[in-house]
Amino acid sequence: MNIVQANTISPAIRKLLSFATSHKKVQQEYEKYILLSNRTLYSFEVEGEVVGCIGIEHISLSKCEIKHIAVLVNQRGKGIGSKMINFVANEYTSIVAETDHEAVDFYRRYGFFITSLGEKYPGVERFLCQYTKQ
Repeated sequence: MNIVQANTISPAIRKLLSFATSHKKVQQEYEKYILLSNRTLYSFEVEGEVVGCIGIEHISLSKCEIKHIAVLVNQRGKGIGSKMINFVANEYTSIVAETDHEAVDFYRRYGFFITSLGEKYPGVERFLCQYTKQ
């Protein structure tokens, strides 16, 4: 895992972030990682190619929120997402994330407790995912 610090977003990171947020918000979200001291974006590489990223917001010394997590489509199902979660779980005892229906099972498999937040946007149910290391 490498911290992403470049002032200019790379095409690989742009593509990954577009999986985790809308295309029009990618630049804005990337800038938050560069400008805000409480946010960190990490890249995950396989054979020198960036294939995944995870962005977190530091809430306290023991708690963080996953703001973005994404893996290239052709690399999914290979444990990359789990490796990124493990990396974060080694640093924090409490992790939260908000997600949609599509990603709930990913978080559930990792041991997150899932709570529906209801229809946060018209027609879109959102979920709060909470993990506490035992």
